[in-house]
Amino acid sequence: MATFHLIEDNDRILVGLSGGKDSLLLTEILARRAQIHHPRFSVEAVHVRMENIHYEIDTSYLQRFCDSLGIPLHIVTTRFETGKGKDGTLDERKQKSPCFLCSWMRRKQLFNLAQTLGCNKIALGHHQDDLIHTALMNLFFQGRFDTMSARLKMRKMPITIIRPLCLMSEDDIAHYAEARHYEKQKKLCPYENDSHRTDVRQLYMAIRQVSPEARQSIWRAIESAGKLIEE
Repeated sequence: MATFHLIEDNDRILVGLSGGKDSLLLTEILARRAQIHHPRFSVEAVHVRMENIHYEIDTSYLQRFCDSLGIPLHIVTTRFETGKGKDGTLDERKQKSPCFLCSWMRRKQLFNLAQTLGCNKIALGHHQDDLIHTALMNLFFQGRFDTMSARLKMRKMPITIIRPLCLMSEDDIAHYAEARHYEKQKKLCPYENDSHRTDVRQLYMAIRQVSPEARQSIWRAIESAGKLIEE
């Protein structure tokens, strides 16, 4: 928070709460941090349900979790279309990957609700491994070295995206989630293992076997390239 100046006085923060360990941790630390008087900010959470994906989260658990932290929880339902033609077959000219479409629609709902609630910041639970994976994906598949920002100020709306977990490793989050007894949600998404991100995750694990310092080296490259803050 201090390194990237993520939170200021009078911020109203909307947290994307998917139900996974990352978003649960993010919700918890922001709710607890908000109880400290400097800086003064408020926190609300939102869970977005995707109507046409069989990925059901126990929202009663999420509600109890937020109630225990004293923050409001909003539940929004949406859906996406996969570019199928009238005959039910895929139209390759219109087709985007289901993961892209799902993420796009979830993000759209976050922006809409944030503006409705008067929130000026949206907090997402991406950790350091996520940012490294994204940098590798962009390098291998897009031919550019770029990643998700720790702080990103939107140009078309008065909202800033922040990623307060960006310096934390996924392993540390997993250990904390286990210690806090977070409930594990059943992952039923049919597209979960069918994406470039899954391939890059496996490649990154192989790279770390060859070079244990790969995490630090890639992260230094991301910092040196100035990719973590975008105004």
